This record gives sequence, C-alpha cells and structure tokens, in this order.
Amino acid sequence: VATSAPAGRWSRAFPDVYRVELPSLRTAGWYTVETGPGVTAAPMRLRIAYAADLYAIPLDATVAFLRNQRDGADVVPGPLDRQPSHLFDAHATTYLPPTYDGNDTLVGNLQKVGGPVDASGGWFDAGDYIKLVQTASYTDTMLFVAGRSHPGDAALSAEALHGLDWLGKMWDDQTRTLYYQVGMGDADWPRIVGDHDVWRLPQADDQLNVKPGDPSYYLKYRPVFRAGPAGSPVSPNLAGRLASSFSLAAQSMATTDPAGARMWLARAHHVLALANTHPGELLTASPHDYYPESSWRDDLELGWTELAAADRALGLPSTADLRTAAGWADARLRSNEPKDTLNLYDVSALAHSELLGLLATGTSPGLAVTADRLHADLVRQLDQARGKAARNAFGLGLWLADGDPSPHAFGLGATALLADAAAGPRADVASDALHYALGANPWGTTFVIGLGAVFPNCPQDQIANLSGHLDGTPPLHAGGVTDGPGAASDFEGLGIPAGARACSVPGFAAFDGEGFRYVDDVQAWPSVEPADDYTATALLAFALDSAS
Repeated sequence: VATSAPAGRWSRAFPDVYRVELPSLRTAGWYTVETGPGVTAAPMRLRIAYAADLYAIPLDATVAFLRNQRDGADVVPGPLDRQPSHLFDAHATTYLPPTYDGNDTLVGNLQKVGGPVDASGGWFDAGDYIKLVQTASYTDTMLFVAGRSHPGDAALSAEALHGLDWLGKMWDDQTRTLYYQVGMGDADWPRIVGDHDVWRLPQADDQLNVKPGDPSYYLKYRPVFRAGPAGSPVSPNLAGRLASSFSLAAQSMATTDPAGARMWLARAHHVLALANTHPGELLTASPHDYYPESSWRDDLELGWTELAAADRALGLPSTADLRTAAGWADARLRSNEPKDTLNLYDVSALAHSELLGLLATGTSPGLAVTADRLHADLVRQLDQARGKAARNAFGLGLWLADGDPSPHAFGLGATALLADAAAGPRADVASDALHYALGANPWGTTFVIGLGAVFPNCPQDQIANLSGHLDGTPPLHAGGVTDGPGAASDFEGLGIPAGARACSVPGFAAFDGEGFRYVDDVQAWPSVEPADDYTATALLAFALDSAS
C-alpha cells in the first residue's frame, strides 16, 4: 500500500488529502487496510469482487427502496411492515392547479373540475407522501432501461410495471388529459393541512374522520391536479418523459404481448402529439419550486427516440419518428438550456446514448444530427467533469455549490457507462464520482441508506423514522439515495418535524469544510431525505456497472 502526493486541501483541519493506492488485487474477497506507526486511524475493511457481484447488492437495495415507496393497495409489507394506504385515491376528485404565494402558501381554495378518477398506486415522491408524474416518469424510465441489462431480475421488472400502471392512470388516453400530481405538500396551515404539516405513517390518512371543510380533509381525500383541459398542450418535459416510459414499456412487451405493446406505443404518440414546443414556465409540481426544471428539449429527444425504438421493436416504420428525435437532439445541442450529466433535470446523456444505438442499427440519411455530434456531447459532459475533478481534493467532478452532489455523482457515473466507447480514459472521473457517493468523501459515509459501514441512520423520511430502527440496524428503508453535503446556510433554522422520533448521529461536524456540511439528523432534509429520482439514477448506474 502506498500514498500519493497530497491531492489538495479540504479544510483548515485537513490541509492535505492523500489517496491510498492499493496494489493490483486479483483474488476476490475481503481485505483489511491498516495504518502503520505514527498514524491513528481505524482499520478499514474492503471487498474486492467482480462488478457483477459487487454491484448486485446496491442494485437490489435501490429496487427495494422503490418497492417500499409504493402507495395504494398493492404494497409489499417487507421489513418495514408497509400497509395499504390512500385507498381513496381510487375515486379522487380533480382540481385546477393550485395557486401559491412566494412562501409556498396556498392562495384561496382549490377549484374542483371533475372526477372521480383512479389515481391509486404509484410511489411516494420522497420522504413525504405526494405523488408526481415529474419524478415517477423519470424513475420508471430508469427502471426500464436498467431492466434491459438484467432481464431475469423479476423484482426490477415488477417495479417498472408498478410505476407504469400509475403513469397510465395519470394520462387519460381517451380524453387526452394529463393529471400531474396527487396530494398537496404545502397548503395553508392551520386553515388547510398539507402533507408536509403532519408526520405519520401513510395508512393513518385513511383512518381520518373528516368532512368537507375540515382542515385535514385533503389528507384523506387527496386532490388530483389536472394539467389542463382535455386535448390541451402538455408541458414538453412531462410529455417527453411520459412518452419515454410508455415507449420503453412497448419495447419490453414487443415479443411477449404485441397488443399491449401497441397500446402503450399509441399512448406515447398521443402525448407527444400534444407536447407544447413553445412553453413558458414548465409544469413540474405545485408549488413549482419543488422541482424548478427549465430544460425540455432533452426530454423530447428521449421521448421520440424511445418511440422510434419501439416502432422498430414492433416491426413498424420508424423513419419519421427517428427524424423527429434527431431534430430534437439537434435543437438540444444548439440550445442554451442548462447542460449537466444525467439527472432529473437533464436526460440528454440517456437520450444521446439511445439515439446512437438506433443510428448504429439502421440507415436514415439526412438526419439533423450525426453520431459524431452525439458522441462529442457525451465527451463534453465528461471532460467538463474532469476539469472540476482536477480542482477537488477528492476527485469529485462536480461543484458542491451547484447542489444535489450525491445524485449528480451517480449521474456522472451513469453518463460514463452510457457513453461507453466515447468515454475512454474519462471513465476515471466517473469512478471517482461513484466512490465519493459511496464513502470516499470527507465524512467517510455513503449517501445511500443501508450501504457501507457508515450510512444515513436518521433520514428525513416518515416511513424510515416511524417504522425502522434509528441505529443503523435492520429494519431500514434501505437503498434510498440521499443528497449528501450541502451549504452550511441550508441547515439554518431547521427543526424536528412534529411527531417524528428524534434522531441524530454526532461526529460529522469535525469533517465539514469549504463552507459545506453533512448532517445525519432527522431534521436535516438537505442532507438525508431520500428521493425516488436520486435513487433511480443510482439504480441505473449500479445496473450498468454490474452488467459491464
């Protein structure tokens, strides 16, 4: 074992960061790394294994997290003793999008527009209990793509189909109507109680004794928000991701259930036909600042690409849809939209990779984009990360100040794996990003519940807090990916949610630096609230890595 020259400075307390370089190991097993005389550090156990074995555990864990996030009647009790919840979503009333002020307080009252609709099932969005097409469509897309490299993974397949079933309910194909959200996170407490105002297990909502006008009425009889009237334009980010999920479902069913595949393909066509290609503020969630997305051409590139791939899988003409996909890829490359590696707000890495696959298996001359341009953009994303990594003592190819470091790190790893041959030597920065999220960071913790020797014990997640253990022992809401470190100012003024079990792990503050903190405490949502989209990005990275 040897150490490198100092890789850089982290903080005043730790002015020099060293990398420990292990010799080439050829034998799978567990190894212990110990320090020599004069250095005080606890021994560290490391597992050496092939990728397929090493990443099988985190892949299974991320799938299990989503399974534990299920809502409705089709829940799996699992280690957290999940129970059916929000059964009244099956006969829900629909409302216009709510209006909020600058403090995310509901203005006025909800305006009913119809119902009943069946909005039951799906996944809770994060540590709360609202359900969003914004994140569910992204999550489901990641599951279907991951499933290609693990066709025998029944649990992964079942979760993709569970998400698909709910998305199919939120898009009424007969009337061409999109419903984008179930439940209100913020409302106007105490006049109207929102999901974020009460800490409880989800099944408790069904037991409420309420009538119209009661403050907690919308916890039991949850509102379903309609994006617009039947046949109206659909926000392009939602249209693209819904279409990608529907089209991936069609691809997966092409040989086993051709009729079902054609049905999902038709739905993808219908929603894309209504995509608003001159949008103002994108529709994501209510309030919008829950997910302030601003890019959308990447979503349309992905939606049309997966649709063209479904055409081919079903033996249908694909040229027109492929041309449209290439047109949106070109528009994305020429746009000034925010550009990043793979995450909820930027799916261009996946879209480029999928489109490259179509270009490699067919001939369609005269497209608006070439394979070389798509490759070049994937390389740009990785080169940009390399530049940042060179200035980070831990080799992280991200700026912590940009936020969401853990999911972005997993997205960077997934981007390199998707880029494949285009990545080349740039894969090192992707490996470092994955290592950072899995423990090679200043705090020595993974940012995934249940993974590694040190991981989040006190997530701001109601199910984990009320049904799991708070000391790192099972049962846990294992597999949930959390955000990791955040700016010190993000943690000011936080408090323990009313009804939550107090939980805090000491000792991390000594390793804070550069104005950033990591806090493992139930009140610290900037560090330890798990979310579906975070987990889905990591899930894809684990699936691709274990199949490589």
